[in-house]
Amino acid sequence: MKKLLNQICLFLEGFLLINVIWYIGYLTVQTTVIPNPLTVYMNFGKVFEDDILIHILYSLNRIGQGLLLSLLIGIPVGIVMAYSYRANRILYPLVYFSYPIPKTALLPIAMLLWGMRDGSKVAIIFLIIVFQVIVAVRDSVQNIDPSLYLVTVSAGATKGQIVRHVTLPAIMPELLTSLRVSLGTAVSVLFFVEGYGTRHGMGYYIVDAWSRIDYIGMYSGIIVISIVGFLLFAAVDFLSGRLCAWK
Repeated sequence: MKKLLNQICLFLEGFLLINVIWYIGYLTVQTTVIPNPLTVYMNFGKVFEDDILIHILYSLNRIGQGLLLSLLIGIPVGIVMAYSYRANRILYPLVYFSYPIPKTALLPIAMLLWGMRDGSKVAIIFLIIVFQVIVAVRDSVQNIDPSLYLVTVSAGATKGQIVRHVTLPAIMPELLTSLRVSLGTAVSVLFFVEGYGTRHGMGYYIVDAWSRIDYIGMYSGIIVISIVGFLLFAAVDFLSGRLCAWK
């Protein structure tokens, strides 16, 4: 709880600092592109009239699907790469080459393969998260102390029990750390992936307000997506504290 309160205080400090910089920019530049932050916050009633909660649910659903697919594929692949020299020899060049590629550059291919609707959006979010999961799992499994395996094997544990009681707990901290970073990236690309083929999502809300030169609405959407991103970050951090208390 203390850690959560510290995070909230940190968020509020950063939030106030950004608003001070924003207000100075508004006074200095004097353009409609940078509105008065107070005007934006006074517009929040209209944001809820625009069903912003529905947009948030659509975006969270897409992120959730991408995250679930990434974990279902990334964890087993990372474990296999760590345990099998041959699998690592085959897959690591693919991961090494694909990991630094900006996944938004693959958006046209995703649109051709999975269409303009949710399929391509989930695919891009999946591609953003899965490589970080694979790398985090593989590296953390390789760093497990071999003596832990000797103890469990001598106790008669099966391979499944070793994975469940040794491997998964050992990789959990690094896995949650990589998820924290990946979710932040996934939220940031909503602006791109929800800018087409949909009428719902936080990215769509921002792009729609931008195209209508509704800068007040656009800034309101940016604030909402930032808060959602922070809440996801804090949720993973809270989960990390609960599941990895020994860290």
